[in-house]
Amino acid sequence: MRVGIVCPYSFDVPGGVQNHVRDLAETLIGLGHEVSVLAPADEDVPQPSYLVPAGRAVAVRYNGSVARLSFGPISAARVRRWLTAGRFDVLHVHEPGTPSVSMLAVLYARTPVVATFHTAMTRSRAMVAAQGMLRVILEKITARIAVSDLARRVQVEHLDGGAWEIPNGVAVAKFATAVPLPGWPGNGGTIGFLGRFTEPRKGFPVLLDALARLAPDRPGLRLLVAGPGDPEEALADHPPEVRDRVTFLGKVSEEDKARMLRGVEVYVAPNVGGESFGMILTEAMAAGTPVVASDLDAFRRVLDGGRAGVLVPTGDPVALATALADLLDDPARRASLAARAAQVVAAFDWPVVAARVVEVYATAIEAAPVVSGSGP
Repeated sequence: MRVGIVCPYSFDVPGGVQNHVRDLAETLIGLGHEVSVLAPADEDVPQPSYLVPAGRAVAVRYNGSVARLSFGPISAARVRRWLTAGRFDVLHVHEPGTPSVSMLAVLYARTPVVATFHTAMTRSRAMVAAQGMLRVILEKITARIAVSDLARRVQVEHLDGGAWEIPNGVAVAKFATAVPLPGWPGNGGTIGFLGRFTEPRKGFPVLLDALARLAPDRPGLRLLVAGPGDPEEALADHPPEVRDRVTFLGKVSEEDKARMLRGVEVYVAPNVGGESFGMILTEAMAAGTPVVASDLDAFRRVLDGGRAGVLVPTGDPVALATALADLLDDPARRASLAARAAQVVAAFDWPVVAARVVEVYATAIEAAPVVSGSGP
């Protein structure tokens, strides 16, 4: 099968959607399919052989974060050329409501279109401004996928349609066999956090407040942080006894992310909202690292209702500190949670997830017989 996949966000910047697209493409290629990915990217930066850059992206505030998008005449021309050259059996776009190349690809597509919706956002200024175009986009989509129940509900309640619920995948073997970073975990307890720590919805201040409560009685406790952001800004309001416990790795490669997760005793997801799935949770679970997470609906579903990880009230540093202390002091419980998580995360392994996506491709192709070619 010839598959064209479109990512709306810049491939130069790590992110959940970008990682999903990359892993799906590589899994499909491993299964014998021909795959080409179109995404905003800098042509001067080394990229995977299957990626076709759609040009440099522009930073735009979107969905409570900063997204790097590409939209305009130059991007439109590149999308048209890519579609014409690809002659795809199916076009798979991600976040087609985002004003970027995914939206453009749907507009120009002549083959069956499968769309994956990642966010659980019901409304945004961008969606309101592009309501007319969004209606045209939705009418051209043959089949929809939602990565979570929350994202699926948006389709049903706000976008006039249903969707197959297929979760984000995780390369289980890659995380399970990674070698921890040198020197980690240390003595006295090590907790980990990965993400844009200066982004409010990630809840990093809640974790720092919990760390401040734990630090006085745990001289060896350390927090290992990976992800983009300014450490000085994040730690500005905290005393030295907290600042000295935190090690920042900055942006890390996929390999080092796996090693980081293998090098901590507990992974913490203190997010306060805006999450439709929780990919980093499945990655920690695959690494065999017990998880403590905010009791968000998306996280609760990934963690099997709290049986594959510990859930704490959202935004509550006292409850988070208590949960961390209990888990750090109980190796047997950590092992039990890791064992249950390994069973749960098997359903998220990429070969399992990709097989379900291919079934949707086949259904879309059968439902929408296609003319020869994929371009305008």
